[in-house]
Amino acid sequence: MNKKRLFIVLVAALVFSLSMGIGQAAWAEPEAAKVNTSVKVTKPAGLETTAEAAILLEPRKDIIVYEKEKDKQLPMASVTKLMTLLLATDAVEKGDFKLTDQVVTSENAWEMGGSQIYLEPEEEMSLWDLLTAIGLQSANDASVAVAEHIAGTEEAFIEAMNERARSLGLKNTNFVNCHGLTADNHYTSAHDMAIILKEGLKNPLFRKITAMQEYDLRGGAFKLWNTNKLLWWYEGADAGKTGWTEAAKYCLASSAERDGLRLICVVLGTEQVRSHFSESMKIFDYGFARYKSVNFADQGAVVGQLKVSKGQAEHVDILAADRVSVVVPRGEDKGFETNMELPDNISAPVQKGQELGEYVVTKDGQEELRVKLVAGADIPKASLGQQIRNILDSVY
Repeated sequence: MNKKRLFIVLVAALVFSLSMGIGQAAWAEPEAAKVNTSVKVTKPAGLETTAEAAILLEPRKDIIVYEKEKDKQLPMASVTKLMTLLLATDAVEKGDFKLTDQVVTSENAWEMGGSQIYLEPEEEMSLWDLLTAIGLQSANDASVAVAEHIAGTEEAFIEAMNERARSLGLKNTNFVNCHGLTADNHYTSAHDMAIILKEGLKNPLFRKITAMQEYDLRGGAFKLWNTNKLLWWYEGADAGKTGWTEAAKYCLASSAERDGLRLICVVLGTEQVRSHFSESMKIFDYGFARYKSVNFADQGAVVGQLKVSKGQAEHVDILAADRVSVVVPRGEDKGFETNMELPDNISAPVQKGQELGEYVVTKDGQEELRVKLVAGADIPKASLGQQIRNILDSVY
């Protein structure tokens, strides 16, 4: 190799070495979040977003993985409808309303502009169809029709929305309508909207609707496609709501779960078309790359059996009432210990779902998680004759 070529090779190697050093500094790992604290904010040097406000929340322990202006009060456009869906689906789950209920369209609902399914005055449509139109098509007319059906008037429903926000401790949210069209004093924050989505995910009907990709309305004459394109584009995405107005720009509140780790992302005020999707995916990628869930048992999993005395069965299955898992920064997933705090036996009768004890997870002697353990079946009390037979069987 002549001197000229040797010089070129040395210069190239030096440039490559310097560039690698700069890249590593820009993407330095954030300080690890401790899972035994209620909230931990990380401020990564290498992650930026064009959103005016954003948050990435781990909802089980309320770990804030990433945030930018999370408490800033901003318009939310149709992301508003997450609260509309939350109240409506809760009312159904409580038994106050049925999905088969026929909802009559008022002129107030018919007059709504923007995204809609073109309801006509006095048109009847099932509550289920209207809820899917809200969750997928972001229909403003359906939102008002449902609000009036649930609360009697749109105004009463809006008051219920604000009352629910107050009950959740939200200090940077105020609703003046149920659909999200631009209005004075109608605002939320990235953090508050993440909490609303977290609350909605507790409801099976809410989860079902917001996870649907498509639906045939009016017998297939009107096709609904979910405006949340993360359901197609991002692995694990399973809930959320988009929004756009000139004032709010592009907004998205969404949820994704991978390997037992659920994250909630909210971006408000992104400028470019589809940027609410790209920014959310970037933020999700950041969270999934840095955190993981250590899973011990799924919700409803059988984790053991407990002896039942004086019962028609000798044992009852022990179920985990919730998922037994802890969220940790990657690399800190070792050293956990588990213990089930249970009595030696329980006397019949036993009711399905009855609390039996607790599943406890510890690390380095410090408690990390405690989950209720419940009975998996009804165990009626045995008759006197059966109890005598059980005693004889145990002897012989």
